[in-house]
Amino acid sequence: MNRAVKIGLAGTCTALLVLGGIGTYNVVHSLSSPDDGTPAAGGTFDAAALSSTPPSNAEAVKLTRAFLDSWSHQHLEGAASDTDVPNTAGQALRNYADGLRLKKLSFARVHAAGPSAVTHGATKVDFEVTARVAGGTWTYPSAVAVLKSAEGVLAVHWNNSVLYPGLAEDQSLTAGELPADASAVKVVARDGKTKLSGFPSLREITATLRQNARATGGSTGTGVAVVDGGGALVERVKVFSKGRAPVVRTTIDARLQAVAEKAVKDSHLQDKPAGTVALDWSNGHILSIAHTGADGDIAINGIKSPGSTMKIITSAALFDQAGLTVNSPAPCTDSLMANSQVFHNDPGVKANPSSSLVQAFTVSCNTSFIKDGFHHLVHDGDASALHDEAVNVFGMGSWSIGGGVATTDPSIPPDVRGSDQAAQFIGQGKVTATPLFMASVAATVRNAGFEQPVILPGQHQDTAPRPISARTAGALQSMMRRVATSGTAAPRLGGLAGVGAKTGTAEEGDHTNGWLTAYNSRISVAALVEGGSSGVDSAGYVVRQLLTAR
Repeated sequence: MNRAVKIGLAGTCTALLVLGGIGTYNVVHSLSSPDDGTPAAGGTFDAAALSSTPPSNAEAVKLTRAFLDSWSHQHLEGAASDTDVPNTAGQALRNYADGLRLKKLSFARVHAAGPSAVTHGATKVDFEVTARVAGGTWTYPSAVAVLKSAEGVLAVHWNNSVLYPGLAEDQSLTAGELPADASAVKVVARDGKTKLSGFPSLREITATLRQNARATGGSTGTGVAVVDGGGALVERVKVFSKGRAPVVRTTIDARLQAVAEKAVKDSHLQDKPAGTVALDWSNGHILSIAHTGADGDIAINGIKSPGSTMKIITSAALFDQAGLTVNSPAPCTDSLMANSQVFHNDPGVKANPSSSLVQAFTVSCNTSFIKDGFHHLVHDGDASALHDEAVNVFGMGSWSIGGGVATTDPSIPPDVRGSDQAAQFIGQGKVTATPLFMASVAATVRNAGFEQPVILPGQHQDTAPRPISARTAGALQSMMRRVATSGTAAPRLGGLAGVGAKTGTAEEGDHTNGWLTAYNSRISVAALVEGGSSGVDSAGYVVRQLLTAR
C-alpha cells in the first residue's frame, strides 16, 4: 500500500464536513495568528483582527485562483503562503502529493458562493479538482473560505477539507491498491458460493466469522481511499478497478439450512421459540443452525434441561459402568421415591413391573432410569458416573466450533447432591444442554465415535478420552431405532428408513420444553421448542423436516 497522506492541523484548524459529498460546509472556527508569522497574500495576515466585511467575491476568487495555480504547478510553498497557516498547509500539500502519487492536478469551475454561512467574516469559493493519481483520474468538488484582515490582507483559511471534503484531522488519503475492507469478506456455505448472510439465523454468526475467521483468495482493487491514523480503511472514495472479495468457506449446507429456517417456523409450533442443529455425523461438520425467538440463538446457546434425551447417556453409562444390557430389568412404576423426592412418568406411560431397559427406553419411563441409575451408578453418595460418561465417551466440554463463534457448554455436574442425584438420569435437576450438544450425542451413537462439531473445515476438533465401545454403540442404535419405529418418536418419524431417535420433555418453571434428537444415514439432528407440550408434538415436526430433506 502506498504511503498515505499524513495531514496535521494546527489548533486553529477547523473540521469541515460535507453533506451529500458537495453540500453545506459546516465549519467550527477559531482564528489566531499564523502558526509561523509568515506573511499571507502579500502581507502579514492578522487572524485576530478581521475586517468587518468579508472579502468581495472578486477578491476571494482572485486569491483562490492564485492559490490553486501554485498548487497545480506544485509550487507548494507559494500555495501555502496564500493560507493563514503556511507551515501546516505546506506539509499537508506535500503529503497529499506523496500519498496519492500525484502525477497531474488541475482545477475548474472556480466561482464565488458568497459570504460563508458558517465561517464568520469569510467568503466561500467553490471549485472542482481533477487529480491524476496512482491507478487513474479522480474528480471531486471542494471549496475554501477566504478571510480578510483589518489591514486588507487576504488568506485562504486552511483545514483538511481543502484537500478533500470531509477529511478529518486524523485521516489521510491513499491511492493505488486499496486497503482490505473486512466488511467485503464473503462468508459462504460449503458449496463455495451461497452467502450465509442471506439466512436470518446465521447473520450474527456470519458477522463473527467475517471478523475472526481466516479468509482465502480474493484480490485487492485500486482507487482512492480515506484511511485512519493507523492505515485502516475508512471509506473508498473512488474505485478504479474492483478487487475480488476474499472468502470464508464454512461447513454449512445451503440446502439443509434453507429447510431448517422453515422448520423452526412450522405452524405446529404456534410461534414458540425453537432451535435446531444438524450435523454430518461422520465428521462433526455443522450443516445447519436455525432458531427463532427474541433471546438469541437457542440452537447453540439455549442452555436448558434436555429431559429424556439424556437417557441416551444414562443408558451408555449403565452399559459401560454397570455391565447392563438392553434386556436388563428396568421396572417401570407409576412413581418412585428417591432422596426424599417423588418422581412420576409423563402422561400416557403405563406401569410395567417386568419392563426391560430397552422397553423402558422405548416408552421413556422415568422411574425405570431413576431406579437403575440410582442403584447402579451412585455409590456411597458419589453420583459422578453420568458426568464421567458424558465427558469420556460423548466429548462433553468447552468446544470451539471455529471463527470465534460463541457456544454455551452443556453441564452435568460431577458433585450433585440430594434429589438431583436421581433427577440427572432423566435430564432434569442441574443437567443442562443445547441442541448442538444433543445433536452431537446422536451423532456419536450413529458414528460409533465422537467427532467434535465444527463450522469451519479444518478447524481443530477435540477428541473424547475414550471411544464408545462397539457393544454400547450397537445397543444404543437398536434402542433408538425402536423409539423411531414403535416408541415415543413414531408419530413423527415412523416409516423413515434408518432413523434412530430419542424424545424428551423437560419441566421448566410453569411450562415444559420439547426435545427430540435423531439420526438417519446422512445426518444427526436435535431440536428444542420452548413451551412444547412434548418432544414428539413440537420438536418432532422440526426434526422430521430435516431428516426428510432432499
